[in-house]
Amino acid sequence: MSGDQVCLIVDDVEFDRRMMRRVMAKHCPEMPLIVARNLGEARARLRSENVSILFLDNALPDGMGVDFLSELNADKTLNHVPVIIVSDFPSPFMYAKAQAAQVCEVWSKREFIGSAVRRVMQKHVRLH
Repeated sequence: MSGDQVCLIVDDVEFDRRMMRRVMAKHCPEMPLIVARNLGEARARLRSENVSILFLDNALPDGMGVDFLSELNADKTLNHVPVIIVSDFPSPFMYAKAQAAQVCEVWSKREFIGSAVRRVMQKHVRLH
């Protein structure tokens, strides 16, 4: 595992990944960014990198982000990683599942803006 803290964005839509990269580059340039396009890639990144915060899409080609949370919570090496679910259409069911899994926040993609990103980074990530 690399020592440097990174932010992991998991989203299968290139347009959304690009938007999130732009927001992160402008508002949190000190935080290195890595991406995954599905849960399989996310698992690999979480095992190989020092992920300090995870922005997780809900609808992914190989599963639901909200269901992936139970896997993260069961893993003692990963259950400390703060997770923000970022979904096109957050549903009440998804909010309930995310809350039960102790997700930091649930956002719609239009809520992925500089002020919100800076706020969660300051609250949940300890930068060196």
